[in-house]
Amino acid sequence: MRYSPESLQAFVYAVEKGSFSAAARALGKSQSTVSAAIANLETDLGFKLFNRAGREPVLTEAGGHALRRVKEILTASQRLDELAVRLSDDVEPRLSMAISDFWQADHHEQLLKRFEARYPHIAFECMIAEDEDVIDLLLANRIHLGVIRVQAALPAAIATSRLQVQAQMAVFIHRDHPLARQPEVSQTDLARVRELRLNTWASVREPVSAGQVWSAPSYWLLLEMAEQGFGWSILPRWLVEQYGHGLLQTLPLAGWPQNIAVDAVWSTQTPPGPAGRWMIDQLCAQRA
Repeated sequence: MRYSPESLQAFVYAVEKGSFSAAARALGKSQSTVSAAIANLETDLGFKLFNRAGREPVLTEAGGHALRRVKEILTASQRLDELAVRLSDDVEPRLSMAISDFWQADHHEQLLKRFEARYPHIAFECMIAEDEDVIDLLLANRIHLGVIRVQAALPAAIATSRLQVQAQMAVFIHRDHPLARQPEVSQTDLARVRELRLNTWASVREPVSAGQVWSAPSYWLLLEMAEQGFGWSILPRWLVEQYGHGLLQTLPLAGWPQNIAVDAVWSTQTPPGPAGRWMIDQLCAQRA
């Protein structure tokens, strides 16, 4: 490759993070290293990627055109790395995975049976985590891959592959609550009742919104709280039907239930080995 992968990656991170210093923090490098990498890339390309006149670098028009091509190059490089992993005989000794509670248990059980048959000697760890927590675990190299709902935005170091199954979410409340007897429920009606909200460890860093809100970091806990009559909650339908005690009722709210798209996610900084790639392939081939 004429252009170094490090300089291409530094360029993409600088755009996505908004500054050279933020890109350096995300990459675990010094700001001078990132600045030098981008400057070298500009020299190789023969044009400026950023306008540096202001406080923060601003992408030039030429830089915007280059960004699309650079992302294509990095994606192609990632796919080549993944092919090399698939064809490698150097199977990793351990695989760690995080899944969401909305991931249906029977899907996971079937997958683990096939994994055991294929890789009987690999140490396997599975944990429950949601949304931003899964991403934090990947970036901290605590896990090798995760299964989460599709996110609106992800760090540049996170790769994704769409699963062919979806999770259905609905709004539930205890069957004895007055709202459960209404033929229609509005957002105004919900606002008068306590919400039981998913609150990941990552999201608790943000200010907690005012109002009648109780939160928990897992859907299992929210299920228990809803069954005890503490309020309404958005829950995976399969979880309520399979593990609930018949105490909850779906609320007839406009726009609900909703089908949630699901991604397998992993870090391109420390990509999974052959067993992890096999797991991702199996996840993405699995149908409802």
